[in-house]
Order: sequence, then C-alpha cells, then structure tokens
Amino acid sequence: MMLRKRLQKTATAVLAAAILLGGSVNAPAPASAEEYDDFIRGVDVSMLSMVEDLGGQFYSDNVEGDALEILHDNGANYVRLKLWVDPYDANGNPYGGGTNDFETTLALAKRADALGMGILINFHLSDWWTDPAKQIKPKAWVGLSFSSLKTTLYNYMKNTLDDFADEGIIPDMIQVGNEIPTGILHTDGKVGDGNDDFSDLAELLGSAIDGVRDSAASNAKIILHLDHGGDNGLYLWWFGNLLAADATLDFDIIGLSFYPMWHGTMSDLQYNLNDISKRYDKDVLIVETAYAYTLDDGDGAGNVFISGDENIAGYPATPQGQFDFMNDLESIILNVPDSRGLGYFYWEPTWLPVEDAVWGTAAGVAYANDSVTPTNTWDNLTLFDFDGNALSSMNLLNEPTPNLLTNPSFEADGYTNTPSGWNVWLPSGVSATTVKTESSYAFDGDYKLTFWNSSSYSGSIYKTFTGLENGTYSFSVWAMTNGDQTTLQLYAKNYGGAELNTTIGTSDINWNLFTIDNIVVTNGTCEIGIYTVAGANDWLNLDKAMFRKVE
Repeated sequence: MMLRKRLQKTATAVLAAAILLGGSVNAPAPASAEEYDDFIRGVDVSMLSMVEDLGGQFYSDNVEGDALEILHDNGANYVRLKLWVDPYDANGNPYGGGTNDFETTLALAKRADALGMGILINFHLSDWWTDPAKQIKPKAWVGLSFSSLKTTLYNYMKNTLDDFADEGIIPDMIQVGNEIPTGILHTDGKVGDGNDDFSDLAELLGSAIDGVRDSAASNAKIILHLDHGGDNGLYLWWFGNLLAADATLDFDIIGLSFYPMWHGTMSDLQYNLNDISKRYDKDVLIVETAYAYTLDDGDGAGNVFISGDENIAGYPATPQGQFDFMNDLESIILNVPDSRGLGYFYWEPTWLPVEDAVWGTAAGVAYANDSVTPTNTWDNLTLFDFDGNALSSMNLLNEPTPNLLTNPSFEADGYTNTPSGWNVWLPSGVSATTVKTESSYAFDGDYKLTFWNSSSYSGSIYKTFTGLENGTYSFSVWAMTNGDQTTLQLYAKNYGGAELNTTIGTSDINWNLFTIDNIVVTNGTCEIGIYTVAGANDWLNLDKAMFRKVE
C-alpha cells in the first residue's frame, strides 16, 4: 500500500558501526514471537445444506469430502450461520436461499461443533434476507404494539438460544441483526433518511440483548453489524446516536462487512477499525468479506463481481489475487491497536453453481415483493471452483504467520533506552537518551519508541534475523513525525536481494502505517530497521511494528 523505492541513502553501515562504536546495549529479548492462534478465520456456510441437497459435491486433492471438513482442515476455526424466524409462506413453500430455519441452522451448527469450531449465530430478526435496504418484520410479529414487540423479541432470543442449548449447542457469538445501518424490524426500529432518533432502535436492541443474557448462552459475545466497513462517517453517526440513546447498551463487538470493490479502500478500512475500536472501546470483527478467483461465470446467470471490480479493489480475479487480498485484510485486522481486531468471516465459500442453488424461490421473491429472478451471482467468489474442487487460495484460512518481532510495541521494559528485542545504534557522542520509550500518546498499548535530540543526530533501531524460512516477508511500522529529517526510512537488507526502503513521511497529527512488501528471503537471513539522519529537535514516534511471512 505504501510507495517503495530503491535506497537513495543507504543504511548499509549501521550494523558495522554499531559493532565498531559500541553503540548498542540490549536487554534480553523475549523468548518467542507474537502468535495469532486465537485469530478468527471464519466461514459463513449458511447455504451449504441447500447446495448439498441439490447435488453439490466437494473435493480436496481430487478426493471427495465434506465441505466443512475441508474448510476446517485448511484452517477455518469458526462458522457463521444465519437464522430466519419462519422462512415459509402460508402454504409451507420455502423461501430458499438456504431456508435457514432453526432445524437447518442447528444441523450445520452441530457439524461445526463436532469439528471443534466456534459458532456465531446471525439472527436476521426476519423471515428472510435482511440488509440495509430491507429489514422486514416477521409475519407473526406484524401488528404488535411496540411494547408487545419488545417482549416478543426478548422471548424469541431467549427461547431460541435455550433450544440450541437443549441440543448441545451454545454459541460463542450472537449477532443481533444483519447489516443494520437502517435499524431493525421496520418500521418500529427504523433509523436514517433524516431520522436520527435512535431511542426506539436502542430499546429493541436492548430487549434482544436481554434475551441473550437471560438465556443459556448468556456469556456469548454480542455483535452489532453494519455494512460499508470503510465508511467511518457511517459508523460514527450510527454508534454515536445509538449510544447517545442508551450509553450502557450491552454489546461486545462491532461487526463490519467489507468487500473492497464496494466498501472503500483498504486504508479506509484500517482507519475505521482503528478509530471505532478505540472510540467505543469495543473489539472489531469483519463478519463478511470475500473476493473473486475468476471472472468466468459458472451458471451463465451473471456475477456480482465483474472485470471493473478488479480495478476498484486492486487485486486480480485469480486464486493468487484472492489470497493476496485476504492476506492484506488479515494484516489490517492484526494492525488494530491493543489486539482489538478479532478476525474475519469469509462469506459463502461453498455456494457452487449447481442447478437451483439460488438466493430465493418464487415464494421468497413474492414475500419480499421483489421482481428480480433468483440466481447465483456469487459462484466466482467461493473457495471451491465451479466443480467443487478446493482452490489453492483456500490456505488463506491458515492461522496467520507470527509476527517475528518479540517486542513489537515496545511494551516489554517500561521506560528504557534499550528496548528488548531490538538493537539500537547511535554514533559516538550522541546521547543514549536520544532513543527512548515513552508512555504518552502511544498507538498500541502503553508505550511508544521516540527519537529526539536538541542537536542534530543520526541513529537507528534494527533487528537481524537468522534461520528464517525462505520466502516472502513484509515489514511494517506505525509512525508519527514532524517530517523534517534529511533521511527517515524503513529498510530491509541482507536477505539475498537489493536493499529495500520506504520513506517515512507523515504529519505530526496522526499515526500512519508504513510498509515494505515483497522482501523475498533466499538466504535465511534478513535485517530490518528504521534509520534516520535528523536535525536538531526533529522527532519520530514508532509503535506496533510487524515482520511476518506472507506466503
């Protein structure tokens, strides 16, 4: 995402100078790298039963298998399952799109539970699909007074979760509503279009949440979910008004949809995640995302991802492009301060183009008063090809590779001039206090690393890795500076290729992320660092550095 150019003023002599001048004094490094074993790599497989019932088959290495098992074997550790109240018309005709009634969702949950996967139940609070444009009240709830609606909502949440528990399923997470920037249960809980009064919506959400807390799933994490993950203004408007209506509303996680062809840039998403997690003191979770692996159309009915979307999103529609997008998304989530980025859910990776595996039936279309012919326009965004073969990109579901830096946010030592896990180089005569950890205005955690001197100075912090697995790596750091230095850059060298660098050039009012991508290690070693030649009173703040393998 950041401009990378060939080194103009190298840091080649940094390590040698440190040895010759004795400028580096280091505390013992922590014992191990930063692992991400709890990072959520989820899959929303709500329509899997429908695809299977209609003849969909799945393969891994040419061997037929269970789709959910294949996903789990490739790293998926969570499922997200939608739930509709009554997805049938008066004659018992199903609405389709998975027809996710209680029994269908329960069966999928049991399959996931048997594999040891975590479970997120996504309550749409409707008889069928909900999204920002439509939040249709369940048929049986139409005509209820507001008071009765709240009671019905409370009972529905509590009783449904108790019913899950009776079957041995206690969800780990509960989503109250699906993509609800316009509210829930229209029109009682509708907001937007000039209506900034969230009091009724807050009461309805409060009733639903009370039902969760009084159920057998009382300890589940509760999610409130909006779309357009890159739109910070939307999230500030929505959560600002909601919490103004009820400052004590009991939820744990802000859920976001993010599709890079529709929902803003990756930088927009990073900014929004960082801001809302801190502003509202909540964890954040991408509950819907996906990317195309081809521009071909499996059923000839059209695709929602078309050729122009590659240009908008910035990745080719190939398995490698699919992997690269998800890897970059993973890094963005890992970069959220204070470990508040929980992970992601890949939406409908098993929606194969088998006959009749479409988003709705005639009964569903009539219920929603829609006029569009139901199709499958998602078949080029799955993690299986049109014939059900697992794609090479499915390994995007693997646990994130560890951050090999052992003190990435400079938290290990408190106040120090020699942060453990790093080497510090300063020329002879430059005070050791030029580089120090400080506790004010940190980006991540309690501390940041600062460069400053009242006289002109140069210096660096760096880390030399040996015994690396050969492959492609990425180095990034969050920085804030006055920006007047003669030289200020990230660098990577001694990895088997030409030295790489990225200039740090940022304002003094915001933290910004700077990255060197495509560090192709071929000799098992790499030195990464931050190097500066600075004038008197030039300053630099650093925090949350990351060096990790990205293949």
